[in-house]
Amino acid sequence: MSDSNPAPSLYAAREPIFPRRVSGKFRNLKWYIMAVTLGIYYLTPWIRWDRGPSLPDQAVLLDLANRRFYFFWIEIWPHEFYFVAGLLIMAGLGLFLFTSALGRVWCGYACPQTVWTDLFILVERWIEGDRNARLRLHRQKKLDFRKARLRVTKWTAWFLIGLATGGAWVFYFADAPTLAYDLVTLNAHPIAYSTMLILTATTFLFGGFAREQICIYACPWPRIQAAMMDEDTLTVGYREWRGEPRGKLKKGQVAEGQGDCIDCMACVNVCPVGIDIRDGQQMECITCALCIDACDDVMAKIGKPRGLIDYMALSDETLERSGNPPKNIWKHILRPRTIMYTSLWSLVGVGLLFALFIRSDIELTVAPERNPTFVTLSDGSIRNTYDVRLRNKHGEDRVFKLSIKGDPAMRLQLEGTVYHSVNVPADTALLQRVYIVSAKGSAPSQASSTPVRIWVEDLINGERAHKDTSFNGKGN
Repeated sequence: MSDSNPAPSLYAAREPIFPRRVSGKFRNLKWYIMAVTLGIYYLTPWIRWDRGPSLPDQAVLLDLANRRFYFFWIEIWPHEFYFVAGLLIMAGLGLFLFTSALGRVWCGYACPQTVWTDLFILVERWIEGDRNARLRLHRQKKLDFRKARLRVTKWTAWFLIGLATGGAWVFYFADAPTLAYDLVTLNAHPIAYSTMLILTATTFLFGGFAREQICIYACPWPRIQAAMMDEDTLTVGYREWRGEPRGKLKKGQVAEGQGDCIDCMACVNVCPVGIDIRDGQQMECITCALCIDACDDVMAKIGKPRGLIDYMALSDETLERSGNPPKNIWKHILRPRTIMYTSLWSLVGVGLLFALFIRSDIELTVAPERNPTFVTLSDGSIRNTYDVRLRNKHGEDRVFKLSIKGDPAMRLQLEGTVYHSVNVPADTALLQRVYIVSAKGSAPSQASSTPVRIWVEDLINGERAHKDTSFNGKGN
């Protein structure tokens, strides 16, 4: 191929998108959701919750040093990670449910990338102006004082938002007031500073520059969503049968044979991912519905019915084309697929709640000594050794009494004490070595192991727990 006809490039440079300001019910809904989600994220680490003198008073805390997760009155221990796994399963099923019913509604309203991008665009609009002003500034080749001042001001605001984002994240892993003081006085651990730096940089880049590129190329969900949707899924669409053929039209003007779409490009100009919804369903669409607000506003101005662009299902579009009314909205939401997802989601949630409420504040695990499995003492008795881990989930020290149930000839001994009770500090797990001894001639002569049950009892409230194990060795 000659130099005059170069090969086409497989890469297209990104064309920056500058969404125009729009107002309407969906835009207002996005503002409310942004305020709520950002408020929860930034303020939650500062909520206090009294758990007692020996426990942290931060309502939500991932205490990695002590291997605990605190969520208000709930405390999750490392061996209870199934609660976290259950919540992740519920989150996945919830995403399937919402996508099946309303398309990418999560992406359009509550996804962190969407929320922070909306915030960054809002700041950009405050500083540089609306869409036309930002376009002029972008196309201005010369870097004069005004352009430099606006750019530096905008980037500084973005950096501060990113810094607050990273700062809020690290507050979930340590006591927020203490860590904030350490950060300001430069006494915090280097991991805290490095984590804040990474999150600040990613927030700055993803929310300020990458924006829709993350949704289109980095996020896997656009490529999965098709499996969750069907012809009854409500999603943002264009009523082509009503809008075509397009043509310019002023208020009160009548044009025979012309559709309601006046090709004003308002829907394209407000789209945060830069697509034209009139081209049909597209992978890039995040179902934010801003194009609905923009189109409804134009329809109202030219005296046409709203809803040229609307939340609609493919099945409804087919009905409307033939002159029939669309289905009731509940027939789209309550259908076998969504009912199945809701049922699965509810079952997992009920299971987690059941497991949460039946769990005990006293637990034990038993690990028999494997080398050797038993020891024959000088008087002929047989002794087995066990490592018993006692968990005290109370906010105060408790005295636990240990006992065994099995062969009456067996007796229990605790290492380090002549008593059968041990003090377990508040909210800790204590490893206690326990011996079970069977007198000479009393151990079973036929079997090599005997079932035995180790009991633990809280002497304050009488709560009990047990663990089954086996006694190894046989008599003479």
